[in-house]
Amino acid sequence: MLKSHVIADRDFIVAPLDRRVFGTFVEHLGRCVYGGIYEPGHPTADANGFRGDVLELTRELGVTIVRYPGGNFVSGYDWEDGVGPKEERPVRLDLAWGSTETNQFGTNEFMDWCKAAEIEPMFAVNLGTRGPAEAQNFLEYCNHPSGTYYSDLRRSHGYEEPHDIKFWCLGNEMDGPWQTGAKTAQEYGRIAQETAKMMRWSSDGLELAACGSSHLDMPSYAAWEYTVLDHCFEQVDYISLHQYFRNDADDIAKYLTAIDHLNSFIVEVAAIADAVAAKRRSTKRIMLSLDEWNVWYKAHHGEHLRQPGWPEAPKLLEEIYNFEDALVIGGALMTMMNNADRVKTGCLAQLVNAIAPIMTETGGPAWRQTIFHPFAQASRYGRGNVLRAKVATDSFSAGGRDGLPLLVTSIVDDPETGETSIFALNRSLTERMELTVELRGMGERTLRAAHELHDSDLKAINSKDAPERVAPVAHPAAAIQGTTLTATLKPLSWNVFATASA
Repeated sequence: MLKSHVIADRDFIVAPLDRRVFGTFVEHLGRCVYGGIYEPGHPTADANGFRGDVLELTRELGVTIVRYPGGNFVSGYDWEDGVGPKEERPVRLDLAWGSTETNQFGTNEFMDWCKAAEIEPMFAVNLGTRGPAEAQNFLEYCNHPSGTYYSDLRRSHGYEEPHDIKFWCLGNEMDGPWQTGAKTAQEYGRIAQETAKMMRWSSDGLELAACGSSHLDMPSYAAWEYTVLDHCFEQVDYISLHQYFRNDADDIAKYLTAIDHLNSFIVEVAAIADAVAAKRRSTKRIMLSLDEWNVWYKAHHGEHLRQPGWPEAPKLLEEIYNFEDALVIGGALMTMMNNADRVKTGCLAQLVNAIAPIMTETGGPAWRQTIFHPFAQASRYGRGNVLRAKVATDSFSAGGRDGLPLLVTSIVDDPETGETSIFALNRSLTERMELTVELRGMGERTLRAAHELHDSDLKAINSKDAPERVAPVAHPAAAIQGTTLTATLKPLSWNVFATASA
């Protein structure tokens, strides 16, 4: 049996964990909005048309913040189309996804949904086909109390009080040739700077995120981040990262190295941001917003991306997740937590139907995909300070990388409640692992909860007919004595242990 030993001390902290790393993403894409969070006439729908079953699952998932309305969609979106009387809203062509957008769901409906779900909104502005003036007008509509054209327009739409939205993304994936109104780094850096400046002049307390490169393999990557931040460093708080994980080779060992690639990505972008700061002799630190991330490769081609005839809310990007996908998601969550000093927000893309942890049938049920479970557990138990753990474990080689740890772990300690959570992923394909965790400086501990996510079939999925095929169970081999946790981890398993003061 493999042996792994972990030491964590309450005094050795990476950083407090920002709860906004447990965010998701709602875009006008496929059935994410229409048939996802919003389906008037559904048996569970409320007076606003919000699906009650999806709201319930969203709360269970533990979502803290949601990015809206895109994504690729936002780069061609006129926000004015989605406010006011529904019967007067225009129907538009959505060039991003080849669909027809009815605009029956927009800004105010989304804010009502956020209130129902008790979730913070993260809005994006269109810097593809529009610019600083339109972004400032949108902000004024949402945040200014009254007495101006756009604030009074909001009030005439039935929303007397401002929405007071604090977190704003300055566009989306602007270096992507697939993006409506794509830009060079120089072009985008300038428009991001001016947009941020005008938005800050209009509303206090904003948090603004500039677009990073669309993904790690873009030719523009790294140079894009530096150039953009060199323009807008003083005006923004975050740079975004987007990362999707793939298993095209059907090689589980290689697939699990996505966790290590994500860690390298985070470290690199933080270093680029710090280089821009160094050029200015600045102590300011740009934080990272991983505001699009997920597994996505099975529904990544052909009719999954676009269907003929400009349909309304077609089935797009409806990835069916299996057990091995859940392992990668769990590992990615631990990577984000372990980089809590720089990663302050994260948005799993997306929330419902389109590359999502929640699936629905139009007019029918909703259910949890496999990736739902590690996210829900991380959000439930990931509270407090991330500890800088010392880990001794065996290693493996895969995907062109050597010396990769078989144990991936994250330890989060909440000094206010006295609870300490241990997340552990055994990446061995065949061998069980004897895990020992010493929790120092915390006093005697008791094991409050222990969960295991494991399946002998890596391709096992959850479906409408078998919604609990892959789900966590009580851990069969875990105990705590004094300050030391011991557990036996099955090969290829995700595990969570919650401890409390004795």
